[in-house]
Amino acid sequence: MSRATEPNAQRCPICRQPQDAKFRPFCSKRCADLDLAKWLGGGYAIPVVEDEHDRTQPEVGEDGEVG
Repeated sequence: MSRATEPNAQRCPICRQPQDAKFRPFCSKRCADLDLAKWLGGGYAIPVVEDEHDRTQPEVGEDGEVG
């Protein structure tokens, strides 16, 4: 049975082709580079929701003054 037809074969997260051990978890250098470009371009990000309480608090300086 070839790796591509194995039921538990791991797949490339970019194109869903079978992984290549040389580029794991990707199938090729191309998919690895696409993933890197997405990271560097900010494509992978965790959305942040500001808490209402955080926006209404006045800023306090190092000397304790509000401003």
